[in-house]
Amino acid sequence: MAKILFVMTGVDHWTLADGTRHPTGFWAEEAVAPYEVFTAAGHEITVATPGGVVPVVDRASLAPETNGGPEGAERVAKALESFSELRRPVKLEEVDPDGYDAVFYPGGHGPMEDLAVNTDSAAVLTRTLESGRPLGVVCHAPAALLATAGEDGTSPFAGYRLTGFSNEEERQAGFAEKAEWLLQDRLTELGADYVEAEPWTPNVVVDRNLYTGQNPASSGPLAAELAKALG
Repeated sequence: MAKILFVMTGVDHWTLADGTRHPTGFWAEEAVAPYEVFTAAGHEITVATPGGVVPVVDRASLAPETNGGPEGAERVAKALESFSELRRPVKLEEVDPDGYDAVFYPGGHGPMEDLAVNTDSAAVLTRTLESGRPLGVVCHAPAALLATAGEDGTSPFAGYRLTGFSNEEERQAGFAEKAEWLLQDRLTELGADYVEAEPWTPNVVVDRNLYTGQNPASSGPLAAELAKALG
């Protein structure tokens, strides 16, 4: 049995370019699908958020239209209820990543707001990357990698092949024109080798011990790759 740390956003909004707050949080599928993969394999999950606040689900991620219909939405909602670790998170600032066998970051627009500038998260990411232990990051969660850039702008993730929510997906979702910045652009500026697939199709990119997924559909396949690495 492995111990896996889920690092999750602690906010309930994303500030858009005009200063308005878009209600958000974490994306349900991106937490639920990996949770089910990992727990089915017998692994233990701990959730960490900035300040230890209970993470908020993006209500849009519970809608039938984002879950293949009413049955899918009901299944995701029930799965969230059984994800009891969500209701008792630890404080991210007190986490020792060396105490875990793998680290996983679910997405949603929330990480664009808080984890993108969170130094505690940056420390977890950097130490996990350097340790060689599996590090999984999906959809908008690669925004957290931006906080790893030093004063000179260099990041330990520069040169890594990775993926995340694409500019085209953000455009199709209706936020590209409203956002202050786009994730694909910022990851490229960070020096990462961004790998893009067709919008909304599963895309998992593995480079050394870094495992990334492009979008919600990639979260399950990404978790499966991480589970293989854990044995």
